[in-house]
Order: sequence, then structure tokens, then C-alpha cells
Amino acid sequence: MMKSTWHLVLVRRTVVVLTHLVLWAIAFGGALLLRFDGVLTGIHEPFRSNWPYALAALLVCRAVMFYGFGLFHGLWRYAGLPDLWSLLRTTALGTAAFMLLVEFVLPRAHLPRSVYAGELLLSVFLAGGLRFGIRTLRELKRGKRSTHATQILIVGAGDAGESLLRSLQRMPDGKWNVCGFVDDDPLKRGERVRHVRVLGPADEDTLRKAVADFDVKLVVLAIPSAPGTRVKEIVSVCRRLQVQTKTIPGVAEHIQDNNFSQVREIAIEDLLRRDPVKLDVKQVEGLIEGRPILVTGAAGSIGSELVRQALRFRPRKVILLDHNENGLFYLERELRQAFPGASFVPIVCDITDRDRVAWVFRRHRPAVVFHAAAHKHVLMMEVNSAAAIKNNVFGTLTVADAAHEFGAETFVLISTDKAVNPTSVMGCTKRVAEMVIQARAETSSTRYVAVRFGNVLGSNGSVVPLFREQIRNGGPVTVTHPEVQRYFMTIPEATQLVLQAGALGAKREIFVLDMGKPVKIVDLARLMIELSCPRPEDIKIEFTGLRQGEKLMEELLLDSEAYDETPHPKVFVGRIQPMARERLERGLAQLTHAMRNADDREIRRCLAEIVPEATLAQPEDRPSQSQGAPLSVPARMLS
Repeated sequence: MMKSTWHLVLVRRTVVVLTHLVLWAIAFGGALLLRFDGVLTGIHEPFRSNWPYALAALLVCRAVMFYGFGLFHGLWRYAGLPDLWSLLRTTALGTAAFMLLVEFVLPRAHLPRSVYAGELLLSVFLAGGLRFGIRTLRELKRGKRSTHATQILIVGAGDAGESLLRSLQRMPDGKWNVCGFVDDDPLKRGERVRHVRVLGPADEDTLRKAVADFDVKLVVLAIPSAPGTRVKEIVSVCRRLQVQTKTIPGVAEHIQDNNFSQVREIAIEDLLRRDPVKLDVKQVEGLIEGRPILVTGAAGSIGSELVRQALRFRPRKVILLDHNENGLFYLERELRQAFPGASFVPIVCDITDRDRVAWVFRRHRPAVVFHAAAHKHVLMMEVNSAAAIKNNVFGTLTVADAAHEFGAETFVLISTDKAVNPTSVMGCTKRVAEMVIQARAETSSTRYVAVRFGNVLGSNGSVVPLFREQIRNGGPVTVTHPEVQRYFMTIPEATQLVLQAGALGAKREIFVLDMGKPVKIVDLARLMIELSCPRPEDIKIEFTGLRQGEKLMEELLLDSEAYDETPHPKVFVGRIQPMARERLERGLAQLTHAMRNADDREIRRCLAEIVPEATLAQPEDRPSQSQGAPLSVPARMLS
């Protein structure tokens, strides 16, 4: 099989070379005829005797140049402007080599200088014309659309729209026909993109007319940077017109030629998205490039995305730490495929295991620590308060102590808006974790900072996957309260801003991310139902009432706190005073005792004492909470 394939390649390559030799000979003859007024007998001596030597020298020089620059290896049916530039450059180099050869080695092959210029132009014209002619014939053949082709309207006549159109036009089966573009840019109206006209703005009147005139069956949004409000408007219009709507991926998952499969359904993230984050690349590079990075909770939704984003800035190695063995296995496999040149160290470890954590830091000496490991489910932690304390408070203390002991440069704690005026055990534990790193920073050369943000769309355990499952099962979709609101960010946006905050932070700072406007959960549910169901009225929404630990509206700062701006417009630093060290140590000691005894009431009392702004309900008596192996905590925890 391989021998047969090699034979076919050799035959094809021979045909390509011979074709070029013929074209160059024709160009040479044409240049001679032009120089001598188109009459062969008009070629006078010594040029009549010289031209065979000159032609031989030209063919040798040109063939060597084309072979050296790989122009015999291209597929002509894909010829484009880069190929034309390569053709022009290589042809010119071949002509230059030919002239030098004639001047210094073969004076007998001397010709009038005008022949050189004429031959160069004719060679480019013939070789380029052949390439683009083959491509044009191929596209004309593919351009014959089936009479049953689906009529498509593209929203956005920019780079993404043109890329999508090119992909569709190259598809061989003719199932899709782009009948037009709509675009809000008034300068593009009436213009053509690859022979397809821009019909007008993406408003209801233009869309309605296009749907009626062209029998449009599918509208594809090629506006990956448009805000969610604009996407929502266009989707609403298309729903009223009963036209299917899809979108192309954003920059992070850009569409590729001949791959229409990447066009996907509209997702809730498209409707809620905001302006893309613009990182200060130099600043983040200064934090990460060339350094060993540790991410705790690396197999989680936030931790894994932190790893992906950090890899853009070329760390020396990334230590992936998580107690979830399966999650870590799949993450490492994904990363090795996506980043084959990067260095990863997967480590199965519980962050409350002080000896194991110390070994990790001693062995790998991370310069930057992103601490994303946490128990985060509010309702689950309400009935497992001791586990929340053990992991979120003392696990954080363990990792923060190791960062200090082994000289890490920066420690970034992933916190939450639920740490502000907390009404849940989980929120209280994250607030105490913030206090712990503020206290730890007082006696350490390590920079300790925390970053607060709200809900993350699509993260493990978030409301969006829950709603999807309920809609898939036919409903009802359960919402706790008609007025409950939450802040939302996408996972990439949140993690990029965490990196930025880590690069900005001085000691003991707590950063607050710009979360935009809060979203009513009931509105989110309605949007998801409308996107997912041809008959949204079939899916009901039920209100179940607020549960213990939940509140109607999350906050990012206390009323008594304020914030300062930073150089980044979406990152703010809260003016949050740390707790007195002695009081915090006393509270942590009491919390340790309550945790070891699995005393839920005492745990809540201790949390309320450490976090005076907290409002925690005292639950009814429950069976003791098993904590597994005891936690080793030093006598002076913040020494």
C-alpha cells in the first residue's frame, strides 16, 4: 500500500515539474517575441544563437528555486494570496539567479535585459493563472447547490462571518446555501462578501424580509464578541419568526475551515455574556512565565480552567493537586493532548493532610499557588458543617502555612460573594479563610491575596446544569423564590480575572471582580426553557422557597466596606480590615475543638463569634457528623 502511494506521489510530482518547465519555456519564448516585435526571423545575432543556452540555464535556476521553497508541493485547489506571494517571490529569485549565472558564468547565454523582465511577468501570470484556474473550477463545481439546500442567513459580516461562509461554500454536498448577511455596521450595507450581499441591519424588519424573500430556515450568529443583550434581542426576533438560530464558537474555540459542525446551538452563556476580558498580558506573564505553579482543586471546574489559562503564559511546570483521583486522571490526559510541550505533575492529595502538603511544597517548590480547593455547595455544607470547617478553613491554613514555610512568592485564595454577610456555613468558612490568609501575610514574605466573585456559569453543581437536567426531563424547573438574584460569570472570564488579580496584589488584599448586573434566577430559568423547547409553555416553573443558608441577593462587600480601583477596570480591591490576630487564633482554637467533636451547634456559635456579621440559623439536633481521620493542627496556628 505504501509503495503504491509513493508511486502516485512520484507521478504527480513529475507532472507538476514538467508542467512548470513547459510554462516557463512558453514565458521565455513569449518574452523573446515581445522583444523582437513578434517575429522569429527578427531575432538577430548573437541572440539567435544564444537563446537555447539561456533557456536551459533559466529552467535549471527556476527549478532549483521552486524545489527549495517547496512550490512543487502545494495543492493548487487551495491556492490563495499567500501562495501568490510565494510564487512571485520565488520566481523573482529564480530570475535573479539566472541573470547572475549569465553575467558571471555563461556569458554566451547573454540576452537583452528586457527579456528577463518580460519572462518574469509572463511566468508569474502563467503559473499563477494555472493555480487559481484550478481552484476556481473546483469552487464552481462545488458551488452548484442542491435545489433542496437549506437557506442560511448569517448575522455578522466580519471575519467570523466570512470564515463561516467560506467553510460552507467549500462543502461538497451542497446542503447549505448562504442567501445573505445582516450586519449593524451601516458602511457594510449593500456590500458583498464572497459574492453574498449584506442585506441590512440585524433588526426585525430586515430579518423578517429576508426570511420571507429567501425562505430562510437557519440564522447563524457570527458575532462572537457581541454582548449577551444583543444576542438575546436577535434570538428573540428569530423565535418570533419561527426560524432556528445557532451560533459559532468564540475566539477561544474558533471555527475552522470545512468544519460546519462547530456551529452549535445558542447556549445560556451566549445570552448572559459580557464584554470580553482584556488581560494585561505583560503583568500576568510576570507572575507566571518560567515559574512552577501549583493549583489546588485542579480537577474542579474553576481549578481546571485556571490551569488552562495559566498555560497560555508558559509556566515552567504546573502541579495539579486534587483529592479526586478520577478527575485528576482525565484532566491530565486532556492537558497532555492540548499542551504537548508543557510539564504537568498530577498529585493526589487532601489539603488537610499537613505532612503530604508539606512534601508537595518541599519537592516542587511552587512559586505561585492558586488555592481553588474547597467544599462549595451551600446546602450540603449546612448538614456537614464540620467537613466544611476542616476543608475550607483548616485546609486553607495548611496550604497557606506551606506556602510561607517553603518560600512561595504568591498565594491566591479563590473566595466567594457568599463570604459577605454570610447566612450559610459555607459562606462563613470562606470568610474565615480570608481572615486566615490576611493574618498569615503579617509575618510572611509571601504575597497573600483573595479574590471574591459570584456564581460561575456551568461550574460543577451550579444552577445551569440543574435546570438543563430538569428541562430535559420535561420539568418542572424549580426556583427557590421569584425575587432571588445572583451574579454570574463564565468560567474563562472568572479565571482570567483571578490571574490578573494575582498579578496585581500586594499583601493581605481581597479583590472583588466586576460581576456586572445580578440576574434573576427565574429569568434565567425562562431563558433556558425558551432556548431548549419548541413549546416553552409545556415546561412549568415551580417555586420551592428559600432553604437554610440561602438569601435573596448576594453581596460583594459589606456596607461598611469600600473598594479602590486598580489598573484593571474589572478588578477592584476591597478595603477590608483584618481581624485582630489574638482574637482570630482564639476563635480558630475553639473551632478546632467543636469540629473534632462534630458539634454542629458549637461550630455555628464559633463561626458567629469569628464572623460577627454572619446570620446563621441554629438547626435541630442531628446525628454526629463523621469527620474521617483527625486533623493535625499546631498549637499556635498562625505563628
